[in-house]
Amino acid sequence: MRNNIQILGSLMLLIVLGSCQNKDYRNYQYMPNMYQEVSYEAYGNYEVFPNGMEAMIPAEGSVSRGWMPYEYENSTEGYQAAKKGLRNPLPYTEDNVNAGKELYTIYCAICHGDKGDGQGTLAEREKILGIPAYNDQGRAITEGSVYHVTYYGINTMGSYASQTTDRELWLINHYVMDLKDQLDGKTKRAFDSASTDDEASLTEEEATDEGENATAMPSEEANIEE
Repeated sequence: MRNNIQILGSLMLLIVLGSCQNKDYRNYQYMPNMYQEVSYEAYGNYEVFPNGMEAMIPAEGSVSRGWMPYEYENSTEGYQAAKKGLRNPLPYTEDNVNAGKELYTIYCAICHGDKGDGQGTLAEREKILGIPAYNDQGRAITEGSVYHVTYYGINTMGSYASQTTDRELWLINHYVMDLKDQLDGKTKRAFDSASTDDEASLTEEEATDEGENATAMPSEEANIEE
């Protein structure tokens, strides 16, 4: 009899506990710190962070995933070094040039013009003044100088490193140099027959480099070097 009473009491207790359960919510948190994460507002002030600021710059020497360090500094010396020693690693193929033309039309033609003569839509509307043609003798652009300027930007021309991948910058580079040759009246360069390991490596980088795209908007009245 006593055992029956204990069993009945246990069943009643289980029923009572079960009736109080709400499956829509967790009734008990044995380890609250595993359920309730510590969140911080962007740009907030918190003692847990160095200098009390939530927004911190990346660690010195760190490299974002998908991006390769660019060895030339954003300076006059860096520009001259790139102009002299930097070369396009992508093969000069018809597909690459056509791809470069598409990207050029998106990012560059609005200022530099479809022919690279500095007479783009914004120049014709006098929103930007002093855009040089690609065959301007005073600048004598090269593959290296074009890449350096599109990577860092110059004067009112902003950097396109965040809108494009490294490979896309080099594709644009091929087309820009094509436009320069056309303005100079040179015979069109013969296409390379096959791709290279450099293109394969750049394509792999592009696959991991899905940066946030944003359009660089130039301001008025300034000389754009490239």
